[in-house]
Amino acid sequence: MIDTKPTPGGIASEISDPTIPASVSPIPTPRWRQRINGTDGLRLLRVAVLLGLAGVVVVPIVATIVMGSRADFAALLTDPAVYDATRNSLVSSAVSALAATALGVGFAVVFERFRFSGQNLLRWFLLIPFLIPPFIGAMSWMALLGVNGPANQLLSQLGIDQSFSIFGGTGVIFLLTIHSYPIAYLVISAAIRQVPGNLEEAARMSGASNWTVLRTVTLPLIRPGVTAAFMLTFVSSLSDFGIPALIGLPERYTTLTTLVYRQLSSPSSSNPLPEVSAISMVLMAVALVALLAQRGRAQSTQIMASGSTRHYQTGVLGSVAMVLTWLWVIVVSILPLLALASQALLPAPGVPLTLENITLDNIITAVTSPTAVTGIQNSVMLAAGAAVITALLGLGVALLLARSNHPVNPSIDVVANLPQALPGLVIAVGWLLVAPALGIFNTPVVILVAYVMAFLALVVQQLRGPLASVSATLEEAATISGASRLRAIIGVTGRIVAPVVVTGAVMVFLTAVRELTISILLVAPGSQTLGVAIFNLQQAGNYNAASALALIVAIVGIAGLSITAAVTSKRQGK
Repeated sequence: MIDTKPTPGGIASEISDPTIPASVSPIPTPRWRQRINGTDGLRLLRVAVLLGLAGVVVVPIVATIVMGSRADFAALLTDPAVYDATRNSLVSSAVSALAATALGVGFAVVFERFRFSGQNLLRWFLLIPFLIPPFIGAMSWMALLGVNGPANQLLSQLGIDQSFSIFGGTGVIFLLTIHSYPIAYLVISAAIRQVPGNLEEAARMSGASNWTVLRTVTLPLIRPGVTAAFMLTFVSSLSDFGIPALIGLPERYTTLTTLVYRQLSSPSSSNPLPEVSAISMVLMAVALVALLAQRGRAQSTQIMASGSTRHYQTGVLGSVAMVLTWLWVIVVSILPLLALASQALLPAPGVPLTLENITLDNIITAVTSPTAVTGIQNSVMLAAGAAVITALLGLGVALLLARSNHPVNPSIDVVANLPQALPGLVIAVGWLLVAPALGIFNTPVVILVAYVMAFLALVVQQLRGPLASVSATLEEAATISGASRLRAIIGVTGRIVAPVVVTGAVMVFLTAVRELTISILLVAPGSQTLGVAIFNLQQAGNYNAASALALIVAIVGIAGLSITAAVTSKRQGK
């Protein structure tokens, strides 16, 4: 009897064993499985990623450029409405970016060079405007500084008849600054942490004061970070829709984003797509120039080996800085949300805030009305779908960039991160043009793919650092054990970075579930999202119900993003 028990040599030993009849042969492995298990697996992943990026990112951008090239640029450039919107967009974005960058420098110095009690809590309050959508922030300030808001009621009680209005160009610039300074703070704080401590210490030993060290050593070294902060806040303000729509349009202060929205929603525009695409091309060009300038500046910066950083003595200056920062967060982060909450708990605008007038009817309506329920359901499903797709595609992109040296990698990197520099309006217009050809026009699917395009970079950038820190030794061991290169990368490295992928997907979900700009341009019957539902309630004058729904979104967003950030920081050992 023939013993067919496998030998230590495995299948190869069985085949070479002369005791096995020649007629017995192993089952051949299908060619497609050989390709996947062999060296072609990585090539297949690259092809899949390229096809995904081409379909999700490249095609909408090309469609926008092609359609925009058909516009009458001569008429467009001489159109007073376009001229005013362009001027307002550039001025509001530049001024708010300058103000936000200045605030970012100040707050970064306070938090990175002083130590005081309650610092982490204060930093969290400082970042609240970054954790809520700008349009909800605008609603909060409208509740605080509106005609019937607490601020004007207080002025009236003090005998001051002149009411303060948040609406118009000044209000737009102010709120763009409020919602973009946290970006500047985060970028500049990271730059300050990289300043070599030995240089600052050498300046102090030479007799320089803290102010002199800051002015002559620290600030010159972080100049690239300051430039990057300005560029990022400029692009963020340029692409915002919610603040100009809620604060600017009531005073006929139009920006490019609100101009496009009005043209697409106006029944008098027979074919606005060429002109809208041309405007999108302008926004795209400005955003890309800013991004390239920021990247070029960052690449030209060389960070020297840093020594231990010495913090300033808190003293009088530190105490004053702490008090001023607390006053800032009370006014900017806390009071507007309290005003939004008070409006959500009152039956109608202008009703005094007393215990007798407080009601939960608006909150109950906000979570039970058909409009709200539809918006919540659509937003959750679309955000969840976008989170899953971006996690898979982002993981593929990040693995290719980290584990292969193919000549196409730089192009993959640029295409995957490009949408982050594009205004949401540009992304929405691109999919407006592509959707009819794909049969997804006026369906939730077009919003889903637009979300994937807009938020893909969140996952890719989350994975960049962790993948760089994972040694390839484990992959090599798996390869020696017989695994293919692709299987080793996915099975070993992919599992190690899986928690980071989940974190990136959660960030995509929390960002997409409250998104407005893309959704409002692509919304169709039955596909209304949560952001669109809040915006429509506000525009219809149902301020209390809109405030209730916005308050829920703000609280959930702040809590979710705070927890995600805490988990990420703990994983990174910060």
